[in-house]
Amino acid sequence: MNTHTAPDLMTVTEVAEYLRVRERTVYELVRTQRIPSCKLSGKLLFPKRLIELWVAQSADYPLAATHLSSPPPVIAGSHDLLLEWSARESGCELAIMVGGSTAGMHWLLAGQAVACGLHLIDPATGDYDAAALTGSLPGLDFVVLEWAKRQQGLVVAPGNPEKIATLADVRTRGIRVAMRQPGSGTALLFSKLLGDAGLSVEELETAGRPLSSHTDVADAIRQGKAGAGLAIEAVAREQGLDFLPMVWERYDLVVRRMEYFEPPLQRLFAFARTDAFRERAQSLGGYDVANTGAVIFNARR
Repeated sequence: MNTHTAPDLMTVTEVAEYLRVRERTVYELVRTQRIPSCKLSGKLLFPKRLIELWVAQSADYPLAATHLSSPPPVIAGSHDLLLEWSARESGCELAIMVGGSTAGMHWLLAGQAVACGLHLIDPATGDYDAAALTGSLPGLDFVVLEWAKRQQGLVVAPGNPEKIATLADVRTRGIRVAMRQPGSGTALLFSKLLGDAGLSVEELETAGRPLSSHTDVADAIRQGKAGAGLAIEAVAREQGLDFLPMVWERYDLVVRRMEYFEPPLQRLFAFARTDAFRERAQSLGGYDVANTGAVIFNARR
């Protein structure tokens, strides 16, 4: 999603015009954490729906906020096989809209989803910063819950014919790499892993356009369009490909509190406590669901 043109994401100038105040007043509200704002891809943005909600919550009429329309029954964001399967099997009636972690947050903040699945790593610390991101939205009740820990690594052709063992092998042997779209959690992770290995994306031979899911990466390798790509272990197993484990990551769901207590998400998380869910996670491979449902961040604490 292009944040420069998205009508549901406002700039400082647009918020100042909407509130009929000076831009420096908006910056002061941000500095003192009195207005919902966030930084995505380094740019200060204001989700229009949350600004409307913030104004409504500040109004003298106590029921004004309830008159804002509810978001559609969608979980947006990063691709996850276990989440897709659980949404179907649980009967929660939530659709999955895959577009990467950053795009998922755009959709959630714009009121176009009830939850966002994401795994955004901080390149400097190696931590997953969903709590820090949602903590930058003062006065709004967001909760971050762990969905699962997942094994990420290099997916390669069956039998690993190029004998790839490290990221350096991918560069020195001229292996075509299937890349994920900018802003996705996997793209950010891959950039960090390359940096840790003293490499950069510019040194690699990339295969075609960036792809939007782990399954797309596995498909490209299975069809011979690429020789390697970063993805989760589950897709490698699913498509009979080899897998070189590199890192365990935490995949979170960001949910606004009022949606969390509604039946769809309650059914999803209830299903995540069943034996069927745990057995599926084990059969897919590369999942640790010991802490599924654990609260990572609670805006009211």
